[in-house]
Amino acid sequence: MLAGLAALVVALLVVWLIRVRSDQATGAGAARPPGSVPAPGRGADSALPRGDGGVVDVYAHARAGMLSPVVRDDPPLVYVPNLRDGTVTVIDQRTLRVVDTYAAGREPQHVVPSWDLRTLWVNNNRGNSLSPIDPRTGRPAGPAVPVADPYNLYFTPDGANAMVIAEANHHIDFRDPHTFALRHSLDVGTACAGVNHVDFSVDGSYAIATCEFAGRLVKIDIPRQRVIGYLDLGRDAAPQDIKIDPAGRIWYVADMNADGVHLVDGDRFTRVGFVRTGPETHGLYPSRDGRFLYVANRGGHMDSMKPPFPHSGDQGSVSVISFATRTVVATWPIPGGGTPDMGNVDANGSRLWLSGRRSNVVYVFDTGGPGGSEPKAGRLLARIPVGREPHGLAVWPQPGRYSLGHTGIMR
Repeated sequence: MLAGLAALVVALLVVWLIRVRSDQATGAGAARPPGSVPAPGRGADSALPRGDGGVVDVYAHARAGMLSPVVRDDPPLVYVPNLRDGTVTVIDQRTLRVVDTYAAGREPQHVVPSWDLRTLWVNNNRGNSLSPIDPRTGRPAGPAVPVADPYNLYFTPDGANAMVIAEANHHIDFRDPHTFALRHSLDVGTACAGVNHVDFSVDGSYAIATCEFAGRLVKIDIPRQRVIGYLDLGRDAAPQDIKIDPAGRIWYVADMNADGVHLVDGDRFTRVGFVRTGPETHGLYPSRDGRFLYVANRGGHMDSMKPPFPHSGDQGSVSVISFATRTVVATWPIPGGGTPDMGNVDANGSRLWLSGRRSNVVYVFDTGGPGGSEPKAGRLLARIPVGREPHGLAVWPQPGRYSLGHTGIMR
Protein backbone atom coordinates (compact mmCIF):
# COMPACT_ATOMS: atom_id res chain seq x y z
CA MET A 1 0.00 0.00 0.00
CA LEU A 2 2.86 2.37 0.87
CA ALA A 3 4.51 1.60 -2.45
CA GLY A 4 1.30 2.46 -4.28
CA LEU A 5 0.96 5.72 -2.37
CA ALA A 6 4.56 6.64 -3.16
CA ALA A 7 3.97 5.98 -6.86
CA LEU A 8 0.90 8.22 -6.81
CA VAL A 9 2.86 11.05 -5.17
CA VAL A 10 5.64 10.74 -7.77
CA ALA A 11 3.10 10.81 -10.60
CA LEU A 12 1.43 13.94 -9.25
CA LEU A 13 4.83 15.62 -8.84
CA VAL A 14 5.74 14.87 -12.46
CA VAL A 15 2.45 16.35 -13.70
CA TRP A 16 3.02 19.49 -11.60
CA LEU A 17 6.58 19.95 -12.93
CA ILE A 18 5.38 19.58 -16.52
CA ARG A 19 2.72 22.26 -16.00
CA VAL A 20 5.20 24.65 -14.34
CA ARG A 21 7.75 24.24 -17.14
CA SER A 22 5.03 24.70 -19.75
CA ASP A 23 3.87 27.92 -18.08
CA GLN A 24 7.44 29.21 -17.83
CA ALA A 25 8.11 28.43 -21.47
CA THR A 26 5.02 30.09 -22.85
CA GLY A 27 4.19 32.83 -20.36
CA ALA A 28 0.62 33.89 -19.66
CA GLY A 29 -0.71 34.53 -23.13
CA ALA A 30 2.71 35.31 -24.66
CA ALA A 31 2.90 32.30 -26.97
CA ARG A 32 -0.60 32.58 -28.41
CA PRO A 33 -0.59 33.07 -32.17
CA PRO A 34 -1.91 36.44 -33.40
CA GLY A 35 -5.67 36.45 -33.46
CA SER A 36 -6.19 33.49 -31.15
CA VAL A 37 -8.56 33.85 -28.20
CA PRO A 38 -6.92 33.46 -24.76
CA ALA A 39 -8.70 31.34 -22.19
CA PRO A 40 -11.01 33.39 -19.96
CA GLY A 41 -9.87 34.01 -16.41
CA ARG A 42 -6.19 33.40 -17.18
CA GLY A 43 -5.07 37.06 -17.17
CA ALA A 44 -5.34 38.03 -20.83
CA ASP A 45 -3.03 41.02 -20.30
CA SER A 46 -0.71 39.60 -17.64
CA ALA A 47 1.97 39.75 -20.34
CA LEU A 48 1.64 43.33 -21.56
CA PRO A 49 0.99 43.68 -25.32
CA ARG A 50 4.05 45.02 -27.11
CA GLY A 51 4.67 46.36 -30.58
CA ASP A 52 7.85 47.10 -32.52
CA GLY A 53 10.93 47.45 -30.36
CA GLY A 54 9.24 45.85 -27.38
CA VAL A 55 7.35 49.03 -26.51
CA VAL A 56 4.00 48.59 -24.75
CA ASP A 57 1.22 48.86 -27.33
CA VAL A 58 -2.35 48.38 -26.15
CA TYR A 59 -3.54 47.76 -29.72
CA ALA A 60 -0.64 45.55 -30.88
CA HIS A 61 -2.94 42.57 -31.45
CA ALA A 62 -5.62 44.52 -33.33
CA ARG A 63 -3.69 45.49 -36.45
CA ALA A 64 -4.83 44.93 -40.03
CA GLY A 65 -4.78 41.25 -40.94
CA MET A 66 -4.85 40.00 -37.34
CA LEU A 67 -8.26 38.34 -37.61
CA SER A 68 -8.86 35.53 -35.16
CA PRO A 69 -9.74 32.14 -36.66
CA VAL A 70 -13.03 32.57 -34.80
CA VAL A 71 -14.08 35.52 -37.02
CA ARG A 72 -12.07 34.99 -40.20
CA ASP A 73 -15.04 33.66 -42.16
CA ASP A 74 -17.66 36.04 -40.74
CA PRO A 75 -19.27 38.15 -43.49
CA PRO A 76 -18.14 41.81 -43.53
CA LEU A 77 -21.26 43.57 -42.30
CA VAL A 78 -22.24 46.62 -40.26
CA TYR A 79 -24.95 46.26 -37.61
CA VAL A 80 -26.86 49.47 -36.87
CA PRO A 81 -29.22 49.71 -33.87
CA ASN A 82 -32.08 52.11 -34.63
CA LEU A 83 -33.15 53.38 -31.22
CA ARG A 84 -36.57 54.82 -32.11
CA ASP A 85 -37.59 51.94 -34.39
CA GLY A 86 -36.45 49.06 -32.18
CA THR A 87 -34.67 47.48 -35.13
CA VAL A 88 -31.21 46.57 -36.42
CA THR A 89 -30.23 47.54 -39.96
CA VAL A 90 -27.52 45.42 -41.61
CA ILE A 91 -25.21 46.94 -44.25
CA ASP A 92 -22.83 45.10 -46.59
CA GLN A 93 -19.40 46.69 -46.16
CA ARG A 94 -18.39 45.95 -49.75
CA THR A 95 -21.45 47.25 -51.60
CA LEU A 96 -22.45 49.93 -49.03
CA ARG A 97 -26.03 48.70 -49.35
CA VAL A 98 -28.61 47.71 -46.75
CA VAL A 99 -29.11 43.94 -46.94
CA ASP A 100 -31.40 43.29 -43.97
CA THR A 101 -33.45 44.85 -41.19
CA TYR A 102 -34.92 42.94 -38.27
CA ALA A 103 -36.62 43.60 -34.96
CA ALA A 104 -34.68 44.06 -31.74
CA GLY A 105 -36.06 45.10 -28.36
CA ARG A 106 -37.18 48.48 -27.11
CA GLU A 107 -34.63 51.27 -27.62
CA PRO A 108 -31.54 49.37 -28.78
CA GLN A 109 -28.48 51.48 -27.94
CA HIS A 110 -25.38 49.52 -28.98
CA VAL A 111 -24.40 46.33 -30.80
CA VAL A 112 -21.60 44.75 -28.75
CA PRO A 113 -19.21 41.90 -29.67
CA SER A 114 -18.84 39.29 -26.93
CA TRP A 115 -15.44 38.71 -25.33
CA ASP A 116 -15.07 35.37 -27.16
CA LEU A 117 -16.02 36.97 -30.52
CA ARG A 118 -18.84 34.48 -31.13
CA THR A 119 -21.92 36.65 -30.49
CA LEU A 120 -23.03 40.21 -31.12
CA TRP A 121 -25.32 41.50 -28.36
CA VAL A 122 -27.95 44.16 -29.04
CA ASN A 123 -28.40 46.30 -25.91
CA ASN A 124 -32.15 46.83 -25.63
CA ASN A 125 -32.02 49.57 -23.01
CA ARG A 126 -35.74 50.15 -22.34
CA GLY A 127 -36.52 46.55 -23.25
CA ASN A 128 -34.32 45.33 -20.37
CA SER A 129 -32.78 42.62 -22.51
CA LEU A 130 -29.87 41.59 -24.71
CA SER A 131 -30.66 40.16 -28.16
CA PRO A 132 -28.06 37.79 -29.66
CA ILE A 133 -26.90 37.98 -33.29
CA ASP A 134 -24.82 35.22 -34.89
CA PRO A 135 -21.99 37.02 -36.76
CA ARG A 136 -21.46 33.95 -38.94
CA THR A 137 -24.88 34.49 -40.53
CA GLY A 138 -25.65 38.10 -39.70
CA ARG A 139 -29.02 37.02 -38.33
CA PRO A 140 -30.72 36.87 -34.88
CA ALA A 141 -29.55 33.83 -32.93
CA GLY A 142 -32.27 33.10 -30.41
CA PRO A 143 -34.43 34.68 -27.74
CA ALA A 144 -33.40 37.82 -25.87
CA VAL A 145 -31.78 37.43 -22.45
CA PRO A 146 -33.46 39.43 -19.64
CA VAL A 147 -31.01 42.01 -18.23
CA ALA A 148 -31.91 45.17 -16.30
CA ASP A 149 -31.17 48.54 -17.94
CA PRO A 150 -28.45 47.52 -20.44
CA TYR A 151 -27.43 50.91 -21.83
CA ASN A 152 -23.97 49.60 -22.66
CA LEU A 153 -21.97 46.40 -22.28
CA TYR A 154 -18.31 45.64 -21.61
CA PHE A 155 -16.17 42.62 -20.71
CA THR A 156 -13.24 42.52 -18.30
CA PRO A 157 -9.94 41.88 -20.13
CA ASP A 158 -9.59 38.40 -18.61
CA GLY A 159 -13.03 37.45 -19.93
CA ALA A 160 -14.25 36.47 -16.47
CA ASN A 161 -17.07 39.00 -16.24
CA ALA A 162 -19.48 40.97 -18.34
CA MET A 163 -20.07 44.53 -17.15
CA VAL A 164 -23.57 45.78 -17.92
CA ILE A 165 -23.68 49.57 -17.72
CA ALA A 166 -27.06 50.23 -16.14
CA GLU A 167 -27.06 53.99 -16.65
CA ALA A 168 -30.55 54.81 -15.34
CA ASN A 169 -30.06 52.60 -12.28
CA HIS A 170 -26.60 54.09 -11.45
CA HIS A 171 -25.12 50.58 -11.48
CA ILE A 172 -22.32 48.67 -13.10
CA ASP A 173 -23.51 45.08 -12.92
CA PHE A 174 -20.87 42.34 -13.03
CA ARG A 175 -22.45 39.30 -14.68
CA ASP A 176 -21.59 35.89 -16.05
CA PRO A 177 -20.28 36.64 -19.59
CA HIS A 178 -22.35 33.84 -21.14
CA THR A 179 -25.58 33.53 -19.14
CA PHE A 180 -25.57 37.12 -17.79
CA ALA A 181 -26.56 35.88 -14.35
CA LEU A 182 -25.90 38.69 -11.86
CA ARG A 183 -22.82 38.25 -9.68
CA HIS A 184 -22.31 41.68 -8.15
CA SER A 185 -23.99 45.06 -8.59
CA LEU A 186 -21.64 48.00 -8.08
CA ASP A 187 -23.70 51.04 -7.10
CA VAL A 188 -21.92 54.18 -8.36
CA GLY A 189 -24.84 56.36 -7.22
CA THR A 190 -25.57 59.93 -8.23
CA ALA A 191 -21.87 60.69 -7.77
CA CYS A 192 -21.55 59.04 -11.18
CA ALA A 193 -24.92 59.98 -12.66
CA GLY A 194 -25.04 59.05 -16.33
CA VAL A 195 -22.42 56.30 -16.18
CA ASN A 196 -22.15 55.11 -19.76
CA HIS A 197 -18.71 54.49 -21.34
CA VAL A 198 -15.69 52.53 -20.09
CA ASP A 199 -12.14 51.56 -21.00
CA PHE A 200 -9.57 49.40 -19.23
CA SER A 201 -5.95 49.82 -18.16
CA VAL A 202 -3.32 47.97 -20.13
CA ASP A 203 -2.98 45.30 -17.43
CA GLY A 204 -6.72 45.09 -16.75
CA SER A 205 -6.34 46.03 -13.08
CA TYR A 206 -8.64 49.03 -13.28
CA ALA A 207 -11.21 50.68 -15.50
CA ILE A 208 -12.28 54.29 -15.90
CA ALA A 209 -15.91 55.12 -16.68
CA THR A 210 -17.51 58.39 -17.73
CA CYS A 211 -20.27 59.98 -15.64
CA GLU A 212 -22.07 62.12 -18.22
CA PHE A 213 -24.56 63.93 -16.00
CA ALA A 214 -22.16 64.39 -13.06
CA GLY A 215 -19.34 65.83 -15.17
CA ARG A 216 -16.72 63.46 -13.81
CA LEU A 217 -14.97 60.12 -14.17
CA VAL A 218 -15.02 57.13 -11.83
CA LYS A 219 -12.05 54.76 -11.41
CA ILE A 220 -12.89 51.14 -10.63
CA ASP A 221 -10.74 48.39 -9.13
CA ILE A 222 -11.60 45.46 -11.41
CA PRO A 223 -10.44 42.50 -9.26
CA ARG A 224 -12.22 43.89 -6.18
CA GLN A 225 -15.14 45.39 -8.12
CA ARG A 226 -15.18 48.59 -6.10
CA VAL A 227 -14.81 52.33 -6.65
CA ILE A 228 -11.30 53.75 -6.21
CA GLY A 229 -12.19 57.41 -6.68
CA TYR A 230 -13.71 60.19 -8.77
CA LEU A 231 -12.20 62.91 -10.95
CA ASP A 232 -14.12 66.10 -11.72
CA LEU A 233 -13.71 67.45 -15.26
CA GLY A 234 -15.37 70.83 -14.76
CA ARG A 235 -18.67 72.39 -13.85
CA ASP A 236 -20.32 72.00 -17.27
CA ALA A 237 -18.52 68.85 -18.39
CA ALA A 238 -20.49 66.08 -20.12
CA PRO A 239 -18.02 63.22 -20.73
CA GLN A 240 -18.92 60.61 -23.33
CA ASP A 241 -16.64 58.02 -24.90
CA ILE A 242 -13.24 57.19 -23.40
CA LYS A 243 -10.15 55.50 -24.88
CA ILE A 244 -6.70 54.68 -23.58
CA ASP A 245 -3.69 55.58 -25.74
CA PRO A 246 -1.46 52.86 -27.26
CA ALA A 247 1.21 53.39 -24.57
CA GLY A 248 -1.36 52.69 -21.86
CA ARG A 249 -0.70 55.98 -20.06
CA ILE A 250 -3.04 58.74 -21.24
CA TRP A 251 -6.81 58.39 -21.45
CA TYR A 252 -8.76 60.46 -23.98
CA VAL A 253 -12.20 61.55 -22.76
CA ALA A 254 -14.71 63.09 -25.18
CA ASP A 255 -16.64 66.01 -23.67
CA MET A 256 -19.61 67.10 -25.76
CA ASN A 257 -20.15 70.31 -23.80
CA ALA A 258 -16.49 71.37 -23.93
CA ASP A 259 -16.18 70.55 -27.66
CA GLY A 260 -13.01 68.58 -27.19
CA VAL A 261 -11.10 65.82 -25.48
CA HIS A 262 -9.69 65.79 -21.93
CA LEU A 263 -6.33 64.07 -21.40
CA VAL A 264 -6.12 62.09 -18.17
CA ASP A 265 -3.19 60.25 -16.61
CA GLY A 266 -4.94 57.02 -15.66
CA ASP A 267 -2.50 55.73 -13.06
CA ARG A 268 -2.35 59.05 -11.18
CA PHE A 269 -5.98 59.79 -12.07
CA THR A 270 -5.31 63.45 -12.83
CA ARG A 271 -6.26 65.68 -15.75
CA VAL A 272 -3.14 66.64 -17.72
CA GLY A 273 -4.46 68.42 -20.80
CA PHE A 274 -7.23 69.20 -23.26
CA VAL A 275 -7.50 69.08 -27.06
CA ARG A 276 -10.20 71.13 -28.75
CA THR A 277 -11.85 69.29 -31.64
CA GLY A 278 -15.38 70.28 -32.70
CA PRO A 279 -18.95 70.83 -31.52
CA GLU A 280 -20.47 68.08 -29.36
CA THR A 281 -17.44 65.77 -29.20
CA HIS A 282 -18.68 62.22 -28.80
CA GLY A 283 -17.17 58.95 -30.15
CA LEU A 284 -13.47 57.94 -30.07
CA TYR A 285 -11.84 55.30 -32.31
CA PRO A 286 -8.13 54.44 -32.72
CA SER A 287 -6.84 54.03 -36.27
CA ARG A 288 -5.91 50.52 -37.26
CA ASP A 289 -2.19 51.33 -37.18
CA GLY A 290 -2.52 52.86 -33.70
CA ARG A 291 -1.12 56.26 -34.70
CA PHE A 292 -4.29 58.33 -34.66
CA LEU A 293 -7.55 58.78 -32.79
CA TYR A 294 -10.69 59.52 -34.81
CA VAL A 295 -13.01 61.85 -32.91
CA ALA A 296 -16.68 62.12 -33.90
CA ASN A 297 -18.00 65.65 -33.37
CA ARG A 298 -21.79 65.36 -33.42
CA GLY A 299 -22.29 68.96 -34.49
CA GLY A 300 -24.65 70.45 -31.91
CA HIS A 301 -25.41 70.33 -28.19
CA MET A 302 -27.90 68.65 -25.87
CA ASP A 303 -30.81 70.88 -26.86
CA SER A 304 -30.47 69.52 -30.39
CA MET A 305 -31.13 65.98 -29.12
CA LYS A 306 -34.84 66.72 -29.07
CA PRO A 307 -37.04 65.16 -31.80
CA PRO A 308 -38.18 65.46 -34.49
CA PHE A 309 -35.23 64.17 -36.48
CA PRO A 310 -33.44 64.60 -38.80
CA HIS A 311 -31.82 67.95 -38.17
CA SER A 312 -30.32 69.77 -41.12
CA GLY A 313 -28.28 72.42 -39.30
CA ASP A 314 -25.84 70.25 -37.32
CA GLN A 315 -22.26 70.83 -38.48
CA GLY A 316 -20.72 67.52 -37.53
CA SER A 317 -17.20 66.47 -38.45
CA VAL A 318 -14.40 64.04 -37.63
CA SER A 319 -11.20 65.30 -36.01
CA VAL A 320 -8.00 63.26 -36.30
CA ILE A 321 -5.69 63.45 -33.27
CA SER A 322 -2.08 62.24 -33.41
CA PHE A 323 -1.27 60.08 -30.40
CA ALA A 324 2.39 61.12 -30.76
CA THR A 325 1.81 64.89 -30.59
CA ARG A 326 -1.62 64.98 -28.90
CA THR A 327 -2.77 67.55 -31.44
CA VAL A 328 -5.40 67.65 -34.19
CA VAL A 329 -3.71 66.90 -37.52
CA ALA A 330 -6.79 66.84 -39.75
CA THR A 331 -10.52 67.59 -39.76
CA TRP A 332 -12.98 65.86 -42.04
CA PRO A 333 -16.15 67.86 -42.68
CA ILE A 334 -19.49 66.39 -43.72
CA PRO A 335 -20.75 68.24 -46.79
CA GLY A 336 -24.15 69.74 -46.00
CA GLY A 337 -23.80 68.99 -42.28
CA GLY A 338 -24.31 65.87 -40.21
CA THR A 339 -24.38 64.27 -36.77
CA PRO A 340 -21.65 61.57 -36.50
CA ASP A 341 -21.93 59.62 -33.28
CA MET A 342 -20.69 56.04 -32.67
CA GLY A 343 -19.09 53.31 -34.78
CA ASN A 344 -15.66 51.90 -35.62
CA VAL A 345 -13.06 51.38 -38.32
CA ASP A 346 -13.21 48.32 -40.56
CA ALA A 347 -10.86 45.34 -40.37
CA ASN A 348 -8.04 46.85 -42.41
CA GLY A 349 -8.61 50.40 -41.19
CA SER A 350 -9.33 51.97 -44.57
CA ARG A 351 -12.87 53.07 -43.67
CA LEU A 352 -14.46 54.66 -40.63
CA TRP A 353 -18.16 53.95 -40.10
CA LEU A 354 -20.25 56.25 -37.89
CA SER A 355 -23.95 56.49 -37.13
CA GLY A 356 -25.67 59.80 -37.88
CA ARG A 357 -27.63 60.05 -34.66
CA ARG A 358 -29.94 62.91 -35.65
CA SER A 359 -29.66 62.42 -39.39
CA ASN A 360 -30.97 58.83 -39.64
CA VAL A 361 -28.03 57.76 -41.78
CA VAL A 362 -24.69 55.98 -41.52
CA TYR A 363 -21.56 57.82 -42.68
CA VAL A 364 -18.63 56.04 -44.31
CA PHE A 365 -15.30 57.88 -44.37
CA ASP A 366 -12.16 57.08 -46.33
CA THR A 367 -9.36 57.17 -43.73
CA GLY A 368 -6.64 57.73 -46.33
CA GLY A 369 -5.44 54.18 -46.77
CA PRO A 370 -5.16 50.90 -44.85
CA GLY A 371 -4.45 51.64 -41.23
CA GLY A 372 -5.31 55.31 -41.63
CA SER A 373 -1.85 56.08 -42.96
CA GLU A 374 -2.86 59.37 -44.65
CA PRO A 375 -5.28 61.15 -42.30
CA LYS A 376 -5.38 64.38 -44.33
CA ALA A 377 -6.85 62.43 -47.25
CA GLY A 378 -9.99 61.49 -45.32
CA ARG A 379 -13.30 62.16 -47.09
CA LEU A 380 -16.94 61.12 -46.95
CA LEU A 381 -17.57 58.11 -49.21
CA ALA A 382 -21.22 57.39 -48.49
CA ARG A 383 -24.28 58.46 -46.55
CA ILE A 384 -26.53 55.40 -46.14
CA PRO A 385 -30.17 55.84 -44.98
CA VAL A 386 -31.13 53.63 -42.03
CA GLY A 387 -33.79 53.75 -39.29
CA ARG A 388 -34.63 56.45 -36.78
CA GLU A 389 -31.90 57.59 -34.40
CA PRO A 390 -29.12 55.10 -35.18
CA HIS A 391 -26.63 54.80 -32.33
CA GLY A 392 -23.77 52.41 -31.43
CA LEU A 393 -23.17 50.50 -34.65
CA ALA A 394 -20.75 47.56 -34.85
CA VAL A 395 -18.43 46.98 -37.81
CA TRP A 396 -17.66 43.27 -38.03
CA PRO A 397 -15.39 41.33 -38.16
CA GLN A 398 -12.63 43.08 -36.22
CA PRO A 399 -8.99 42.03 -35.70
CA GLY A 400 -7.93 41.19 -32.16
CA ARG A 401 -7.71 38.35 -29.66
CA TYR A 402 -10.82 39.33 -27.70
CA SER A 403 -13.42 42.08 -27.32
CA LEU A 404 -13.79 44.43 -24.37
CA GLY A 405 -17.26 45.34 -25.60
CA HIS A 406 -18.95 48.60 -26.61
CA THR A 407 -18.90 48.80 -30.43
CA GLY A 408 -15.78 46.65 -30.65
CA ILE A 409 -12.86 47.61 -28.39
CA MET A 410 -10.34 44.98 -29.42
CA ARG A 411 -7.10 43.81 -27.86
